[in-house]
Amino acid sequence: MTGKQKIFADEYLIDLNATRAYRVAYPSVKKDETAASAAARMLRNVKVAKYITERMEERQKRTEITQDMVLQELAAIAFSKASDYAKVVEKQATAEVDGNIIPLVGEDGEPILYRTVELELTDNLTEEQQRALGTIKKGRDGLEQKPCDKVKALELLGRHLGMWNDKINVEGQVEAKNPFADLTTEELKKLVGDG
Repeated sequence: MTGKQKIFADEYLIDLNATRAYRVAYPSVKKDETAASAAARMLRNVKVAKYITERMEERQKRTEITQDMVLQELAAIAFSKASDYAKVVEKQATAEVDGNIIPLVGEDGEPILYRTVELELTDNLTEEQQRALGTIKKGRDGLEQKPCDKVKALELLGRHLGMWNDKINVEGQVEAKNPFADLTTEELKKLVGDG
């Protein structure tokens, strides 16, 4: 493997962006299309592919992160439910009068109720539910929870399972003879309304 191929492979291992890696290894290449095409060929090079595979296996052993772990994390996010983290509850309205909290009732004597959202305590969540929870922060109206992106997790799982096919396969017969080949220029002009 050449020095430039090693630079490409090492850069590729950073973020798996082959086009960027190729432009780092070969800075004279200015067009992304050229770099992308050359990078695709580079990834098919036996020595480069072997080097990348070996480094990825070393990384997996070093970090102890496996494909199964990544898939389990994606599944936790993809199949999480909003109701695991928050619930809509009905409460009786109250008011403070002379320092005392009193329940409010309507003209009919029935309690005045309102609905609000209560967040689930993180201690009550399973480990899987906690992993799917993106952020918790204090907002203007109290605590806010934001889950990870379910749609992105589902998309990644679907790609892993081969559910999405981004390639279009077009097949069919194309007639080799041009039906207008025997027409004169005048006849062609008449066909398009220019004569």
